[in-house]
Amino acid sequence: MNYTTKTLNGISSIEIEKLTNFLYHNLDQYGDTKSAIRKAIEYAAKERSGLGGYLFTIESKDEIVGAVVVNKTGMDEYIPENILVYIAVHKEHRGEGLGKQLMEYTIENCKGDIALHVEADNPAKHLYTKYGFENPYLEMRLKRSNSASKSKKP
Repeated sequence: MNYTTKTLNGISSIEIEKLTNFLYHNLDQYGDTKSAIRKAIEYAAKERSGLGGYLFTIESKDEIVGAVVVNKTGMDEYIPENILVYIAVHKEHRGEGLGKQLMEYTIENCKGDIALHVEADNPAKHLYTKYGFENPYLEMRLKRSNSASKSKKP
């Protein structure tokens, strides 16, 4: 099959919707809400206030078969300049090397270091380590819900 890798610049609201839907349907259990996915895409596209980022796709016959969303952090020197927020390949095209192609394209086209979060049971973890991603830290988060904003302090 013939695939084209693209960098999306000046993305339209229709393209944002198309990319949001693609990621929502292909991230499986590792995805987020449509609203969260759209926010990351809008941030990368500079449709939302911030530093922007990168949007990459692999397409076949004008249909998205793979996509990446990277947001710039603006925090070089103390954390990576970029965070790879989403990467997904269409369910029917997995196993064809498209994840590898997307990862290589992303590494080649992003300026600066790249971080990503991956769940321990995500099978894509081996792809990330293959490209030099390491896990030097244990991430800890304090999550606040809107209804329970009071946190217990030790």
